[in-house]
Amino acid sequence: MITGFSHVSIVVPSIEAAARTLAERYGLAAGAPMVNEQQGVRLAYVELAGGKIELMEPTHPDSPIAKFLERNPKGGIHHFSLSVDDMDRTTRALGDGGVRILGDGKPQHNVAGGRIAFIHPADFLGALVELEQHDNGDDRP
Repeated sequence: MITGFSHVSIVVPSIEAAARTLAERYGLAAGAPMVNEQQGVRLAYVELAGGKIELMEPTHPDSPIAKFLERNPKGGIHHFSLSVDDMDRTTRALGDGGVRILGDGKPQHNVAGGRIAFIHPADFLGALVELEQHDNGDDRP
């Protein structure tokens, strides 16, 4: 089921400004921005040994990330992501145990095309958790 930690996701008003801050203050380099149309976000990753930092900004004003920025204009931690080996088996087992999986039941995908799903925050100690399937034997795409 859950095989490891993937990333922490931070919503930012501007990926470029956030990447500049991370580089200047901490020596961290963000990769090239990418767009996930299905999720309505623009993303860039900082690769670290034990996981990633995902920077997210909205691509349109009615996306969930835009709504998050309305409530948190400076941005902030949105969710963290755990790796799973089999999304269908994992979500079925969690659902059978009373855990609510968000969405309409249709498969969701990350920017790399991998399967993702989200656990309702009330079912994980108040935190929004993304499950991310990794098919390559590694805990990261």
